[in-house]
Formats: sequence, structure tokens, C-alpha cells
Amino acid sequence: MTEYIRVGKRGTVVIPADARRRWGLDEGQMLVMEESAGGLLLKPIAAYETEVYTPQRMAEFMINNAVTAAEYDEALADARARGIDPGSFPHQSRPEA
Repeated sequence: MTEYIRVGKRGTVVIPADARRRWGLDEGQMLVMEESAGGLLLKPIAAYETEVYTPQRMAEFMINNAVTAAEYDEALADARARGIDPGSFPHQSRPEA
């Protein structure tokens, strides 16, 4: 779809309401502008929530992703050093040496 828009004072550009609705653009949303040989391209910036891991969740991850017996033992020791009981969450058994 082609639409003609005007550059206003201070370089402002108004994106038509129907285009904002189609693309789910809300007031204050950030866009990225890319320059190319053909002109300018505006794209919405996707924002994702950052997951914050608790010390227990990190210990669970390290224990369950241990590949060697040494890594497993190290992950268990690290969890205990942080005051986390490895028996408080499900985890794999010790890998064979």
C-alpha cells in the first residue's frame, strides 16, 4: 500500500491511523529507522520482558545441564555453598564418570 505523507516541523512524520492500527503501533512506541539506497524504512522495535532467575533456579539449571560427573559435583557444591538444598527441586542423577 502506498500513502503520501508530509514531513512537518522539526522533521516530524505522522503515520496514518489505519497503518498504526494494522501494525499495532501505540503512542510513544519506539521504531528503528534504517537508511538504504531506496530510502528510509521504519520498523517497530520488539520489546521482550527479561526473565530474572532466582539463585535456586540458576542452581537447578546448572545441575540439570551438567554433562560430566565433575560438572555435576561442582554444581551441587556451588548450590550448597549458596545455601540452596539441591533436594528442594527435581534434577537429573549424577552422570557416569
